[in-house]
Amino acid sequence: MAMFKLAIISTLLVTPLLAQAPAAPAKAATQQAHSAITPADRLQAGWWKKRHEQKRAAAQQAECDLLFIGDSITHGWEGAGKKVWAEYYSKRKPFNIGFSGDRTEHVLWRMDNGELAQLKPKVAVIMIGTNNTGHSMQKAEETAEGIKAIITKLQKHSPKTKVLLLAIFPRGEKPDHKMRVLNNRINNIIKSYADGKMVHYLDMAPAFLTDEGILTKEVMPDRLHPREYGYGIWAKTMEPKLKELLGE
Repeated sequence: MAMFKLAIISTLLVTPLLAQAPAAPAKAATQQAHSAITPADRLQAGWWKKRHEQKRAAAQQAECDLLFIGDSITHGWEGAGKKVWAEYYSKRKPFNIGFSGDRTEHVLWRMDNGELAQLKPKVAVIMIGTNNTGHSMQKAEETAEGIKAIITKLQKHSPKTKVLLLAIFPRGEKPDHKMRVLNNRINNIIKSYADGKMVHYLDMAPAFLTDEGILTKEVMPDRLHPREYGYGIWAKTMEPKLKELLGE
């Protein structure tokens, strides 16, 4: 009888403690939310809003076999790279949606808001991520997830489009520049996205650098954005793979 009473008392003491114990955490999501995968606009910047509206309108009418997606380096095809663009791409039904200063989240927003429109390109050249690095030194894994989200969104929109995913270009004068090191970490992740069929990966860094890994001002005056000569290197180096993917 005494043992029975002891058991009852023990139960009464333990039950409230169990009730107060925190619930076991739910199984962690496979992908935590972060800025690189969360679409965001830059409409507060007047030039950005204007360019977005222009590209969205043009996309409604454009015949596009070759799509370029990216940031200021891709945007620069309309500036420093204009002559090279005309030589290599003008007859290939190209369309450029590179926006200066964009990060992965901005590309995702633009894709969601009309810049793809009815475009069904044969090939899409994608290079993005250096501003995720430059803006906040975002984790390589997060930026890589943002790049993956862009590829996934494009493939959902146009399943037959082949993706030519470019390694983020080298930046900073020397190999140990902290932003180049971080971009290289991103590249080491995103190269695994290539399947050799619908997604292809190309790292052109050696073409831009000296044998010692130096990025000279002759190629990129600010060690980030190519001058015309740098765009020539880009086009010439990418051409064999691009011809292959376009079926030329």
